Amino acid sequence: MKITKIETHVCHARMRNWVFIKVLTDQPGLYGWGEATLEWHTRSIVGAVEDISDLLIGEDPTRIEYLWQMMFRQHFWHGSGIVRATAISGIDLALWDILGKVANMPVHKLLGGPVRDTIRTYSHLGGGKLEDFYETGRDDARRFAELAQKAVDDGFTAFKAMAVPETMPLEGLRAVRYAEANVKAMREAVGDDIDIMVDCHARPSPAMGLKFGKALDDYGLYFYEEPCWPESVEGLAMINAALTTPVATGERLTSLDQFRQLFDARGCEVCQLDITHCGGISNANRVAALAEAHRISLAPHNPQGPVSTAASLEFGFAQPSYIICETVHADVPWRSDVVSEGFTVEKEGRIVRPGNRPGLGIEIDEDEVARHPPEKEMVQRSFYSDGSVGDW
Repeated sequence: MKITKIETHVCHARMRNWVFIKVLTDQPGLYGWGEATLEWHTRSIVGAVEDISDLLIGEDPTRIEYLWQMMFRQHFWHGSGIVRATAISGIDLALWDILGKVANMPVHKLLGGPVRDTIRTYSHLGGGKLEDFYETGRDDARRFAELAQKAVDDGFTAFKAMAVPETMPLEGLRAVRYAEANVKAMREAVGDDIDIMVDCHARPSPAMGLKFGKALDDYGLYFYEEPCWPESVEGLAMINAALTTPVATGERLTSLDQFRQLFDARGCEVCQLDITHCGGISNANRVAALAEAHRISLAPHNPQGPVSTAASLEFGFAQPSYIICETVHADVPWRSDVVSEGFTVEKEGRIVRPGNRPGLGIEIDEDEVARHPPEKEMVQRSFYSDGSVGDW
C-alpha cells in the first residue's frame, strides 16, 4: 500500500477557512481525512502541505510514527513552527483515519479502546457565532446573561465566554469590575449547576491576569483560560498558584518540549492541546502521557471544523485524563452540511457517544465544500485606548 496523493480542500467558514486534508492511496476507495485549519494562514497551510507531500508520496500510510518523524525532522527545520506543525497535524489525522479503515475499527480502539462511555462537551457563547462570542460588549452584562441562558436552553451544561476586556499591561479597577459584572450576570442567570469558563485569549499581562483571576475566583469557574501570554510560563505558574480556579492553557503550543516546560512549572491544571496544531494524534498521545504523569486534565481546544471535532473526540474516548471537549455548532449555517459523522450527540446535556465507523468515523462532502470556496478571513484587530497594538 502506498500514498499516491495528498490534497487540500478549503471551505469558507467566515472567521476562518477550514482546511481539510485528503490522503489518497493506491488501494481503490481507501483514503483518509484530516484537518489543518489555521485562521489567517490559509495559503501558508496549503503550501506547507504541498511541501511536506514530497516526503510522503510512495510511502506506506500505515507507518504513521515513521512518517510523523519524517515530517517533523526533515528537512533541517523541525516541525514545531505553527504553520508546519499544523500541516503535519492535518496529515497525521488523515493517516490515522486510513489505519482505522484498514483495521476496520474506530481510532479510539486503535488507541487502546474506550476508557469512558460518553464525552461531555461545552459551547462558546452564541454557539461559535463570531459576533456573539468575540464581539459582545465587554461591559454588556445583560447580553452575557442572555447568551448564557441560551447555551443552557440548547442543552449544554457548560459554556465559555470572553468576559474579560482588553487591557493595557496595567490598568485600574474599572476593567476588573466590568469582568466581574459579566461573570456575576452569567452565574445568576444559570445557577450553580452549570459550569462557566472564562477565556482571556492571552490578552492580559501576568499582573492583569492575576487581577482578573482574583476578582473572579469566588464565582466557581470551571477553568480560567489563557490569563496571559503562553510564552510567559512563569506568569502562568504565578497565577495558577494564587487562585483556587484552575488555569487552562496550551492551545498555542506545538512541541512536546513546550508542554514539558509548562507542566514542570505547574503553569496550568488543564491542558488545552489542539489536535490540529500540536502534531496530530501521534504527538497528542505523548502530550497526554506527560499530562497524566503531572495529574493535569485534558480539555482540547477545538473551535475549528468538523474533522477537528471528530479527531478530538476519538482521542478523548481513549484518554483517562480527558474531562471535556470544546465545540462550536453555529459558526456557519453549512457546518453540518459538509460532514457525515459517526458519533451521536444527545441534546440533553450535549454529551457524545462513540460510533462504530472505522477511522475517524466521518465523511466530507466535497461537493458541499466546493459550494463554499475559500475567502479572505474576516480581519480582527485589537488596539488599546492609547492607540497602541494589543492582542486580539
